[in-house]
Amino acid sequence: MSKVVFAAGTSHTPLLTFGAALSQEYSQRDTRNERLNLSDGSFIAYGDLLARVQARHGVEATEAVFLAREKICQASLSRIATELQEAKPDVVLILTDDESELFSRANTPAVSIYYGDTIITRPFSSKMLDLDDPPPYFVEMAKHYAMDEPRSFPAMGSFGRELIEKLIERHIDVGAAGQVEEPLRSGFGHGIGFVIQRLFGGRDIPVIPVLFNTYYPPNAPVPARCLDIGRALRASIDESTQDLRVALIASGGLSHFIVEEELDRKILRALRDGDSESLRRIPVGALNSGSSEIRNWIAMAGGLAGLQLKWLEYQPIYRTPAGTGIGTAFGVWREAR
Repeated sequence: MSKVVFAAGTSHTPLLTFGAALSQEYSQRDTRNERLNLSDGSFIAYGDLLARVQARHGVEATEAVFLAREKICQASLSRIATELQEAKPDVVLILTDDESELFSRANTPAVSIYYGDTIITRPFSSKMLDLDDPPPYFVEMAKHYAMDEPRSFPAMGSFGRELIEKLIERHIDVGAAGQVEEPLRSGFGHGIGFVIQRLFGGRDIPVIPVLFNTYYPPNAPVPARCLDIGRALRASIDESTQDLRVALIASGGLSHFIVEEELDRKILRALRDGDSESLRRIPVGALNSGSSEIRNWIAMAGGLAGLQLKWLEYQPIYRTPAGTGIGTAFGVWREAR
């Protein structure tokens, strides 16, 4: 019987990969965005958003504020890395989204588990981000996501397959991915690479990717389904025939590409209080575009039974006066003692 001994959630924003020197250049992308997502399910152009909020976030969208908040974020990431090492997991399940990295729009499963023995990341191309000429921040971002070239990391195929079979028995019709055939065309992406690069400290810990379709209609799972999948995943781990120490890590989120502090704090309050019903009732309309990655945290919450929250950190990072940016969040749950 396997045992979940550790869980964590982490944002994986590019802003945490290249720092303040390049953040302003990156932020210019926002000013050209004609479809920024709001938590009421609607979309708005940057110019209209700037006028609506009367540029009130300008006092926060400064280099000094960014540096202060980035410092807290990096300390939180280092804290997760230290506690992950202390937990000594045999395998890490990374619950994250696939953004046309492994899967294409030709076939995007609502949720899929990898059961191969080796993970291979897909190199970032500027075309994936609609960039004609890759800017300086692109190189640093790709390296920290392990997407500068195809990179191989250990997985755990036998355990991945067992989880798939047990989820099917629990009526979760999960997709199954068993290999990466052409990593220059498809492979694992930033949600996986960031966790391995930033949190593993160079250790070869086997990873099982649990990939959710958060971004792309029409088959993104609703919040209640994400929670149920997380619970079924936890039950499958508990009933495994293998004797493994398992870690769960939700990678992504929270709100972006507009910072929605009210939504973020609602999510974190529910996680702190163990309020699964509030997570089940998060409106689907609040989970568009980047904010869709909140689904990964909700699925992780479904697997927290028996673990205690140790700490949560939240830092809203505004990068423009209009309020575009990301609500970064980090947290750790450990075995009850």
